[in-house]
Amino acid sequence: MTLSDTWVGRSIRRVEDPALVRGDGRFVGDVALGMATARFVRSASSTGLIRSIEGPCYTAADLDAAGVGEIEAVLHRPDFVKVSQPLLARDRVRFVGEPVAVVVGSSPEEAEDLAEQVVVEIDPEEETLVHPADAATNTVIKGEFATPGIDDAVAQADCLVDVGLISHRQAALPIETRGATAEYDRRTGRLTIHASTQTPHILRTSIGDLLGMPEADIQVVAPDVGGGFGQKMSLAREDVVVAWLAVQRRGSVAWIEDRSENLTSSWHSRDQVYRVKGAFTANGDLLAIDAEVACDVGAWSCYPVTWGVEPLMAMGELCGPYKVAHYRARSRGEASHRCPVAPYRGVSRPVITATLERLMDAAARRLSIDPVEIRRRNLVTEFPHTSATGVVHDAGTYVESLDAAVEHFDLDEFRNRQEKARKTDGPLLGVGISTFAERTGYGTPVFATRSMGITLGYETVTMNMDPSGFVEACIGASPHGQGLETTLAQVIADELAIDVPQIRIVHSDTDRAPYGWGTFASRSMVIAGGATQIAAGRLRQRLAQVAAAVLEANADDIVFAAGRASVAGTEVGIPISDLARIAHHHAERLEPGTPAGLAVEASYDPAGTFSNACHIAEVEVDPETGATTVTRFVVVEDAGKLINPMIVDGQIRGGVAQGIANALYEEVVYDHDENILTASLMDYLPPTAAEIPDIEIRHLETITDATITGAKGLGEGGTIGAPAAILNAISDALAHLDLAVDELPATPDRVRALIRSREDAR
Repeated sequence: MTLSDTWVGRSIRRVEDPALVRGDGRFVGDVALGMATARFVRSASSTGLIRSIEGPCYTAADLDAAGVGEIEAVLHRPDFVKVSQPLLARDRVRFVGEPVAVVVGSSPEEAEDLAEQVVVEIDPEEETLVHPADAATNTVIKGEFATPGIDDAVAQADCLVDVGLISHRQAALPIETRGATAEYDRRTGRLTIHASTQTPHILRTSIGDLLGMPEADIQVVAPDVGGGFGQKMSLAREDVVVAWLAVQRRGSVAWIEDRSENLTSSWHSRDQVYRVKGAFTANGDLLAIDAEVACDVGAWSCYPVTWGVEPLMAMGELCGPYKVAHYRARSRGEASHRCPVAPYRGVSRPVITATLERLMDAAARRLSIDPVEIRRRNLVTEFPHTSATGVVHDAGTYVESLDAAVEHFDLDEFRNRQEKARKTDGPLLGVGISTFAERTGYGTPVFATRSMGITLGYETVTMNMDPSGFVEACIGASPHGQGLETTLAQVIADELAIDVPQIRIVHSDTDRAPYGWGTFASRSMVIAGGATQIAAGRLRQRLAQVAAAVLEANADDIVFAAGRASVAGTEVGIPISDLARIAHHHAERLEPGTPAGLAVEASYDPAGTFSNACHIAEVEVDPETGATTVTRFVVVEDAGKLINPMIVDGQIRGGVAQGIANALYEEVVYDHDENILTASLMDYLPPTAAEIPDIEIRHLETITDATITGAKGLGEGGTIGAPAAILNAISDALAHLDLAVDELPATPDRVRALIRSREDAR
């Protein structure tokens, strides 16, 4: 490749990978080696009053005596219940796995031994209220929305279609569990924290607030992070306790979560029940949606997005990619004696999409309309489109992606195979379609409407070209596997006409990176990418000023290509590296008033952009066991401009794999006393590579002015669309039995029970 080529749009290898492939990555566990080890003592009861805690440990009383604060996640709305969460349980426990005390040993083994010496006596209680001092019920958030005329629209419908869907709990299951180290510098009084987090600046601010320390005395570094998926976005009580221990002991302390803790005590997700009524005309036009949504949000609110994040997203985005003029939703969050809930890849949208797509298939069956055609009639085609809840969709290819996926899949050929299979004793074949739009890259204009205690959104980039001509860009986003170091370097390289190896992206270190909100919600390429492009454009302007002075030309006549700055229409030019040297070392050659050096800054804060996709899944269902195998999976995605197609495809494939897990395998299970039954990988079942088919990906490209780079986010899309496609495929396989699956995950026992119910009825 030569410098004259453009970098954006190329599938170059990720610059992050060589160190990881060599085994030279540096994770929190590596930083922790040799440090004193913290071990948390956790509740074995789902609810009860703490009578006593005895042993070599720190408790909530010690934190209270030191003046340590409590976590308060806030939504400024009347239907929200605010609770103050102590870092260690005080007075009562509220879920199995809640941290009650913490010990510190000189090694992990000693810490484990010390934890076993701690005796916690809890008086069991039958208290059904999770927070009896704060709320008279367990409903902690309740949203209602209705458009005018909804009742008339429902009454005028030719066909009312009811769909119910149950989504059971999931865990994000990152390959690296949570963990943190904290080192207190006795000389300076500074605290350095290494944490497996997606949001280093939020963690720094939170620790400063809770410990009463100025943020200038705290450095938070997220080293290599082995997966986050949203679980490492929310503030972990344990991280703050570890920081306090380091200050208290005036030394270093490390905590590395084990897998059982991660499954029991880290954030869960998507414990939801939907009941949706669709009002259709005889021609299949969707007139209205009337919905009830209930979300189990666990024992505590997550900071900063609160326990309203799932129920309010469900209410606000349930119309999906469809034209819905009339809409009503009642959505609530219910506290329970279970592990707290927080965002996990896609948040509520996998369940939203599964519900909507089941509705479309059910309506198609009732009205004897082809499932593709009923979608085609109802998908949004005119943009910008404002949904019933006021969400603005920029331009997309909702119908076009559906048509492209159907054409690639060849439905007619599949139906022939399906009919033949039904005449044998072998597996039942099914196909399922899922269409959706993914809201991505939204900044403070959207977060401000949520009325949270803090308003997330913007991103800032500082950029500097050093005297050698190399560029360093410091970003507030915190990538952890998304390939952002590579894609941002591609954007900068094109803007400055230099080579990607000449660019370094600095992130995830609060001492070096500008204040930012981290990486989550398919936002980084849109927002951090936008800020990066603006900053690179400003640096290009600065270079043009230097070149104009050196080449005795007008700055507007300077062009950049192949590592050189030249006067347009001439061969007069100079290497960009020479311009960098002049800007730093020979400021006397610049025009009066031109700043020395080559440092710029830029921020970007957009309202967001929608990517969209269509997924088609083919499955085989064994009628004897109920086991489902995904044999084929097609994705047609429109994510705008693809900065690096290989990275895009990797994000899609990873997302689809997690969506297949959601659809068929992974489930957090509690018994009637709220004891967790899936506390290890012996019981919690993630898929392996053997269960994931080859994923066939095709791309469409819609460029809109909603994103300055032309790129749209897609990090959650695979997870959003896959469960719906698979549920519809299983239901299609069972359609001749007049059966449908409306539960996630569709485990073999659930599918077999459905088939058995039909056999028993016969």
